[in-house]
Amino acid sequence: MGSHLASFSFPTAMLFGSGATAELPVRLKQMGGRRALVVTDKGMLETHAFEVLANHLGRANIGKSWEIFDGVHSNPAEQDVVNAAKMFREVNCDTVIAFGGGSSLDVGKAMRLLVKKPTLKLKDYNFNDDWSGLARCVAVPTTAGSGNEVRRHATIALAGIQKKVELFLPRLLPKLVILDPDLTRDLPPVMTAATGIDALTHCVEAFTSPQFQPMCDGIALEAMRMIVEFLPRVIKNGHDGHARSQMLMAAAMSGVACQKELGATHSMAHPLSMLASMHHGAATAVCLPHVMHFNAQRKPGLYRRIGIVCGLDVAQVPPEVADFRTVEFIKKFIADLGLKPALHHYGLKETQFDALAEQAFQDACHLTNPVPVNRDDLKTLYRAAL
Repeated sequence: MGSHLASFSFPTAMLFGSGATAELPVRLKQMGGRRALVVTDKGMLETHAFEVLANHLGRANIGKSWEIFDGVHSNPAEQDVVNAAKMFREVNCDTVIAFGGGSSLDVGKAMRLLVKKPTLKLKDYNFNDDWSGLARCVAVPTTAGSGNEVRRHATIALAGIQKKVELFLPRLLPKLVILDPDLTRDLPPVMTAATGIDALTHCVEAFTSPQFQPMCDGIALEAMRMIVEFLPRVIKNGHDGHARSQMLMAAAMSGVACQKELGATHSMAHPLSMLASMHHGAATAVCLPHVMHFNAQRKPGLYRRIGIVCGLDVAQVPPEVADFRTVEFIKKFIADLGLKPALHHYGLKETQFDALAEQAFQDACHLTNPVPVNRDDLKTLYRAAL
């Protein structure tokens, strides 16, 4: 550690359990929220999860005590944030309810920056500006994946350039998170798998990040154990309430673990969303085994403890063997969930790799990869994943 000071923070209030959404109206009242804007995407309006939310907030109250913004895209863009903030001001809301998958949570968190500074262009966002008094936010995730409900940033695609940026600000953390597994039960198997692997990737990358954060290490390992045990169960039976609960909590834990930052898998996945419209979870599922293999070759023994929590007997074997078995386990685990294992399944071509590698290299996540990567390494990894 040397003389560096380390600072830790786990401040998010969370309400967890089947039926927790019923508490929302009372909690809003307690925080002084009189008019909420639900930020979500159009597809959510047709779901059982939205039905539950609308019933608790009161259908008759739409336009009175709550409003709906449903303009979030699956890769959230700056214009989504601008439009949500504009509506928030025009209909005099005082609270944001970010409701849905990771994209809706990102837009719900980020739009408060533009409620405070309506003329701000997100490319000019400055962490050091005065961000006091942001509108309060409640996050209600409906997927067990991104962990965005407990993460201190929002990932948004900037206007005019095909590039995602992370707007980092601890004040973006929601005031309250509601984790209600009932809201995730109708998520189709392929989305359940993709979002679950995103959570697993957060844990693997956070745990092996060189940053010092032993609390996050413990949380990452336990969340991995939960995902390995319960994600296959949820894929088999989406209405397994216990497994859904465990996955929702594991995803939130994976988001907390991200305080240690991520690695090269995420640097590769972000451009795949932007330039090839891949779902973020599917992109991490393809890239993770290749990045793990690359890292293990350069830092033997890196994945031994991950292998142990995955249930592998690797405590006493040589470091290279422990890593090999762990990477093979993760590869098979992803394939058994039914996710496509290679980029060509998603229509990617070798001609795209220069642009992808360039953008991946500009992405900050790889700066906390356990071993350094350069542009050529990233291009080689895309090629391996093809």
